[in-house]
Amino acid sequence: MVTRATVSKERAGAGSAAEPTDQLALRRANLSRTLRHIRQNGPRSRAAIAAATGLHKATVSSLVDELLDRRLVRELGPEHSGSAGRPGRGIALSPDVGAIGIEINVDYLAVHGSDLTGRTVIEKRVSFDAQGRDVERCLDDLTEAARRSLAELTRRGVTPVGLTVAVPGLVDVSRGVVVLAPNLGWRDVPVATRLAHGLSPELWIGVDNDANLAALAEYTWGVAAGTDDLVYLTGEVGVGGGVIVNGRLLRGADGFSGEVGHLPVEPGGDRCGCGRVGCWETKVGLAELVRRATPDAAYGIGDGPIPDPQERVAEIARRLAAGDPGVAAAVAEVGSWLGHGGAILVNLFNPRVIVLGGYFAELADHLIPSAQANLARMALASTAARCHFVASHLGFTAAARGGAGVVVERMIDDPAAVMLAGAR
Repeated sequence: MVTRATVSKERAGAGSAAEPTDQLALRRANLSRTLRHIRQNGPRSRAAIAAATGLHKATVSSLVDELLDRRLVRELGPEHSGSAGRPGRGIALSPDVGAIGIEINVDYLAVHGSDLTGRTVIEKRVSFDAQGRDVERCLDDLTEAARRSLAELTRRGVTPVGLTVAVPGLVDVSRGVVVLAPNLGWRDVPVATRLAHGLSPELWIGVDNDANLAALAEYTWGVAAGTDDLVYLTGEVGVGGGVIVNGRLLRGADGFSGEVGHLPVEPGGDRCGCGRVGCWETKVGLAELVRRATPDAAYGIGDGPIPDPQERVAEIARRLAAGDPGVAAAVAEVGSWLGHGGAILVNLFNPRVIVLGGYFAELADHLIPSAQANLARMALASTAARCHFVASHLGFTAAARGGAGVVVERMIDDPAAVMLAGAR
């Protein structure tokens, strides 16, 4: 039997006469505190949780019982602490619930599905010609991809609680609206509402910028995990940046920060998809590299299916390996411009690392030398010496992984909002 999940619309503070608002809020906070402790520290007995959190043993026992009822945790075998007395049963995160992240980009759709423990259940990417479809057809295809992914997660024994869509553009996260996505040709597209019509009404749906979600994934699981000050660069047809400052994602006053691909770096340069000229994206985006390195396979040429971005990068890598001087010069030029824009980011945000994602990571060995050299020349010397480029290991599914992570974080923040059919 298929089970369903929902994130309740009830807010913390929607109390009743029998249970005052402050008591509801306190219990929600303690549920989150308990669940977060288990995630950070691994399986623990009720007694160990109580000792570490400072909560009363009876309170912890009640909280754990509720988390068990909601299927957010599970009981393991007896935990032997080495002290006298009967061993307690270990409480661990449950693999029974999870989330989906889906990224829609110019030339691909990426999906990542994981459970509450962080285990990857689904990960895939398929070629997708977003520019060759109108908005409605894109949303139809996105809805169908979401439906198939949710069904696959369920078939694998994980009940999906929600999904997050990653989009390369400006996103009003509170409304789930893509305000502007130049490379997709989207403006004021209500993605969350549109998907809600085609998916279960019990499912939480979010929409966010792809670079922001990828930065969160990098901060949590990536090569620079735990680095409190970092910049993540997407390295796709468009170039976006997710900025982590002091361990928190920088969104800005309206939530539109991170559009680093549209930094003006060359007055009078090439026209960008955003309508302006001389944007950084026109110097380091994948479309520009492909145009320079493999003009015979540039975007917009040919009537067949659009190649997957990794296929394009693989062809560039093959020509580099064969010693093609034109390709080598094109890659070195992109690397130099990568350092140019990176220096601006270093002077603005003082990150410890700049993480290269997407195609940047695929060609990192060829890009980083010239990028790092130009960064050193253009950034303040003392800052540049302590900031370096690193290649992401998360690949083209980083944003989708971050999207699934956002849903998981919602579960951790408010376990009381998660209701699963069939819970005991």
